[in-house]
Order: sequence, then structure tokens, then C-alpha cells
Amino acid sequence: MEFRGIRRLTERQYRIHIRHFYDGPAGAVLAMSSLLSLHEPLVGRMLRRRNFDVTRFHSILDVGSGAGQILGHLLRFAPQHTQIVACDLSHKMLCRARQRVKNHRPFYVAADMTRLPFAEGSFDCVTCGWVIEHLSDPRPGLAEMGRVLRPGGSLLLLATENTYPGMLTSHTWKCRTYSRPELQQACVEAGLPWHEQLWFSPIHRFFRMGGILVEAQKPLAEPAAN
Repeated sequence: MEFRGIRRLTERQYRIHIRHFYDGPAGAVLAMSSLLSLHEPLVGRMLRRRNFDVTRFHSILDVGSGAGQILGHLLRFAPQHTQIVACDLSHKMLCRARQRVKNHRPFYVAADMTRLPFAEGSFDCVTCGWVIEHLSDPRPGLAEMGRVLRPGGSLLLLATENTYPGMLTSHTWKCRTYSRPELQQACVEAGLPWHEQLWFSPIHRFFRMGGILVEAQKPLAEPAAN
């Protein structure tokens, strides 16, 4: 029932397709859609309540910043000294995010999530909201986010789940969906085991709604053997 185009196209063809998709009218209405679906305000509520505490980080990479739905909340709740980098495949979306958040603090970088232009261990936090579903295989993207995380760093991952609402999202935004066991296993294989499953509210937890929200952590480096 999910959108199958992601599996019919080659990786290169899909990257071109999805960049043009978000450069166009779909990207222009992304911010409004995130507000109407309550995804954006619910993320803000979660960060404000420190269910995922961004005040502990010194450097944050927001992968797939889109129209700045998560970026705006990071600017609001992360300490002023925290370095924040916004990254997206679509240069046009980065322009929209910059215009929307109206803040000169973030750095904006156009890049593919499977080929991030940052050194290993550059950030102690990565946020990735509803972006990993644009990969037919999540492991290359997860591995790359793990590479740029410092040991002990955290990944806030939000993804579309294979539920009926998720299927609608899949067809609207030309992406795939994930089951929890599948995505959890992919994170483990990428060296990012889940630390905690998160929920927007007790109602979301009870009805298993809102998609997959998790904090994954890159393990601390083990001391070298003598």
C-alpha cells in the first residue's frame, strides 16, 4: 500500500525526482502541511518538555531540514552557544527554511544524507525528522549520520510508520514506510542502537500513533586493549 516509486527507480533517478519534487509546489506547502498535521507543534512540545533534551548538546546537525520544522524549535530550545547546521538535499528548501526561521545563527548546507560533507565525529547530536523514508534502504543514511556523530552522541529519528495514516503520508510525499522492528534492526546495523522510544503524548502512545520517534545513541568508544 505504500508508494512504490522509490523502489522502481534507481537511487540516482529517485534523488533527482525527490529534489525536483521538493523544489516545486510540494515543498512550498510543506510548512503549512506540517502545521495542519500537528507534527511541527508536537515536536516543539516534545523539545520544550525535554522528552528529548537539546540543552545538553554543543553541536547539532539537522538532516533534511525541509522548511525548518525542527530547525525552528532547535533555535528556540538549544543553548545560544550550540552550533546548529541545517542540511537538505534541496537547495530551494534551505532557502525556504532560512526565510521562515529568520535567524542568522544556523549554517545551511545542501547535501545528500548518504554523503554528508562533514568530518567524522563533528556533532554530538543529529536530528532527522521524516527524511529517512526517502531511502529505499535506510542503512547508508543511518551509517553516515552515525559517522558524523561523536561517540556517546544522540540521534533523534522521526519516521513514517507502516500504519494506515503512514500509507497516506507515503503517497502524499512520495516516500516509503517502516515497521519498528525493521528500522530498529537497521539502526543496530548502522551502530546506532535505540536508547528510548518516544511519543508525542500519552494518547499517541496508547493508540500507537504519530509515527516512529526514537532516540538512538552512538556507543562510547571502548578503551584500547593493552
